[in-house]
Amino acid sequence: MRRLRRVKILATLGPASQDPAVLARLFEAGADVFRINMSHASHDAMRERVRAIRALEERFGRPVGILVDLQGPKLRVGTFADTGVDLLKGDSFVLDADPTPGDANRVHLPHPEILRALRPGHAMLIDDGKVKLRVTEATDTRAVATVEVPGRISNRKGVSLPDTEILVSAMTAKDRSDLDAALNEGVDWIAVSFVQRADDVAEVKKIARGRALVLSKIEKPQAIDRLDEIIEMSDALMVARGDLGVEMPLEKVPGLQKRITRMARRLGKPVVVATQMLESMITSPVPTRAEVSDVAQAVFEGADAVMLSAESASGQFPVEAVATMNRIAEEVERDPLYAGIIAAQRAEPERTGADAMAHAVRDIAETLDLKAIVAWTASGSTGLRIARERPTVPVLALTPQSESARRLCLAWGIHPVIAEDAKTGDDMANRACRLALGEGFAEKGDRVIVVAGFPFGSPGATNNIRLAYVGQG
Repeated sequence: MRRLRRVKILATLGPASQDPAVLARLFEAGADVFRINMSHASHDAMRERVRAIRALEERFGRPVGILVDLQGPKLRVGTFADTGVDLLKGDSFVLDADPTPGDANRVHLPHPEILRALRPGHAMLIDDGKVKLRVTEATDTRAVATVEVPGRISNRKGVSLPDTEILVSAMTAKDRSDLDAALNEGVDWIAVSFVQRADDVAEVKKIARGRALVLSKIEKPQAIDRLDEIIEMSDALMVARGDLGVEMPLEKVPGLQKRITRMARRLGKPVVVATQMLESMITSPVPTRAEVSDVAQAVFEGADAVMLSAESASGQFPVEAVATMNRIAEEVERDPLYAGIIAAQRAEPERTGADAMAHAVRDIAETLDLKAIVAWTASGSTGLRIARERPTVPVLALTPQSESARRLCLAWGIHPVIAEDAKTGDDMANRACRLALGEGFAEKGDRVIVVAGFPFGSPGATNNIRLAYVGQG
């Protein structure tokens, strides 16, 4: 089941898409990876969705990726005696450690770590920024703030802190429980929320121990300040534009999206662009023109994947949303400007054997106008290094590891196939040609380039390039 595009589609599952029949239609429409959001899923619901996705693999004979998204810390104010209060511009308002229900002058902030971290001058955004406060006085148990953007604060509304680094782990007790459950189900990717520093990613990777790869959601200003070290520690990134747009000025988000995308590409780490991509399709069968341009821009930029959230999880038109995103991506990648834009953003190869091989493979394939690059890869790393090159030639990644194939479903331009490892050089070339033919990437008489490592099955040993004619094995 060959996709006619390089960028991948990540679709979130929810009430609108949990039925196995709808799940199959989402896959047929173009979904490559499915996201399970643990903010809205119990362990039993997560397990049921994992089983349904694995059944889908069996039905279609194709690997499908599963990403479990951890909720992360949820920072909220306490409760009010009258459910809420209306604050006026210039009002003084107190957030404190007193659990007594709030009133027009104060409210409980049930997060001592926030009170310890706040300093005069720090901004506090309530309810996704609908109300903005500026701290004027701060102690370990009490913060006095002035209202800059007026509005209503009601029970348990969320708190965002763009200026404050909170000395708290990105992993809550719920996240640890969810992570263990997800790893036991054999999911492929874990998304980490509330990342502020590389240590937040390292904590999850230490628990995962390679059983799943770790994707960092970039959604906080503190993460932007440490982007280099976070990317280095992560296996993949997500530009979480919703939370970024709350904690940072909205006009900065497009530039940050480009910056994060290009940094991830340079290091060969998959990058996902997410949030409100086709938001109007939650209630409408067609998107706005601005949304189409938004998706197209992410594709032109060379993102590995674009993501649907509520559109596919709880919207009225989940299948149509995936199909629309698929059509946009296909059209962008057919555009005469696309190849030039992608090539102009290509980074020089790193001074490693793996990157030198990937660079050479792309160069040979494009110079000779070959039909496909066929990469034998045990861990998937060879596929990711070739994807970093963004070749114009299609890429088949052949791996004996189902886990590697599923993980590669998130990577740009990779068509993963589960295949028994090669035994000899001739077997490597002959089966690569047969699979290129069988998967619809080449016809008899066409040439492909095959890349592999000797001895076979040894991760990180890619050291062999071979040209082969399809139909002669």
